Amino acid sequence: MTMTTPAHAAAEVLGLAQHGRFDEIAARFAPQLRALVSADALRAGWTAELGRLGQLVSVGEPAAEPAGPGISAVRVPVGCEHGALTVIVSVTDDGWLTGLQLAPAGAAEPLAPWQPPDYAHPEAFDEQELTVGSGPLAVPGTLTVPRRQGPLAAVVLLAGSGPLDRDETIGRNKPFKDLAWGLASRGVAVLRFDKVTFAHREQVRLAAGFTVADEYLADATAAVALLGQRQDVDRARVFLLGHSLGGTVAPRIAAAEPAIAGLVILAGGAQPLHWSEVRQIRYLASLDPATAAAAEPVIEAITRQARLVDSPDLTPSTPAADLPLGTPAPYWLDLRRYDPVAVAAALGRPMLLLQGGRDYQVTVADDLELWRTGLDRRAGVTIRVYEACNHLFFAGTGPSTPADYEPAQHMDGAVVADIAGWLTSVSPGSAGS
Repeated sequence: MTMTTPAHAAAEVLGLAQHGRFDEIAARFAPQLRALVSADALRAGWTAELGRLGQLVSVGEPAAEPAGPGISAVRVPVGCEHGALTVIVSVTDDGWLTGLQLAPAGAAEPLAPWQPPDYAHPEAFDEQELTVGSGPLAVPGTLTVPRRQGPLAAVVLLAGSGPLDRDETIGRNKPFKDLAWGLASRGVAVLRFDKVTFAHREQVRLAAGFTVADEYLADATAAVALLGQRQDVDRARVFLLGHSLGGTVAPRIAAAEPAIAGLVILAGGAQPLHWSEVRQIRYLASLDPATAAAAEPVIEAITRQARLVDSPDLTPSTPAADLPLGTPAPYWLDLRRYDPVAVAAALGRPMLLLQGGRDYQVTVADDLELWRTGLDRRAGVTIRVYEACNHLFFAGTGPSTPADYEPAQHMDGAVVADIAGWLTSVSPGSAGS
């Protein structure tokens, strides 16, 4: 791939789209993502948007911003005959595309500094930077401690899939910073940290045999140990909170670490991850009938990849390009042996499971129902559904879409209050075996 600036790469993509050269755009996607990108789907999405807004009349200045280690998000404001939109192009440092999105016009505005939610009270806590783990893959973290007499209940936060930072930053939003500040304002100490896939992206990429356990286990247990060593923390009340894939793997970590007093699982997936990906793509394709047909080749491609994950033909040497998300085979071999619900049911520790009713990534029907069924006879399990919330526990209305995550917003205060109430009231050992 020819080296170029992210802004120049985005401008080139926009020029190709204007001339209908969608095959060339698809060819610019990173090799591991190419099976998920179809020129027909790109063309259909572009044509549908211009059909709604009219032909292009102006193209603004591209604005690039970091979107993770080695990736920039470039926002290009575009004016049309009957409105405006923002083209968001995600580009790696070496010029490969990792994403192309047609977003509302407001998405072109520069990212404003994060503002605390109303339920956070910065005068009620202190924060300090620290290191989680040891050795070359140690990660930076932040400890948020209430200014009140201990010993305190404490919780370690585990972010979802992908190379996420300690705040689980997604565009303009930082749901884990919302949560940390909200919980600390209510008397709970919180430790959050950058994922190893964020802090050490290149080392992870080159690591042979990297698995979901490598992604989470060492850092989570190190974080629990750090909290347990503090005199202002009640070591009998150190909890683990996981969101999305972090929630899926939380029972596995608790099974390996007896010091964890209980689990909070926010939108934790229970359906196998590879089939969840297929379901999500189908859902997104269904939102726009004009592009649904063009998305079928993409759906067929990722369905073939998902079947390969389940197949006895999957081996450690299976090419990553043949597998979902371009993720290497050892990751899938490890993950497919893990049943989060069965592991959770055997823990004998209190659990709080929270789910958004509008969540299309982890759903009530496909995931929460599996948790409910598997934990049905378990004491000490509390399950709550927030009907207005999406996957990030942002409240809204109507069918949830990726555009829901774009405006600046905060985790629902009721969710934060319920988590704080549970963490400060649950008694360790209160769940039956």
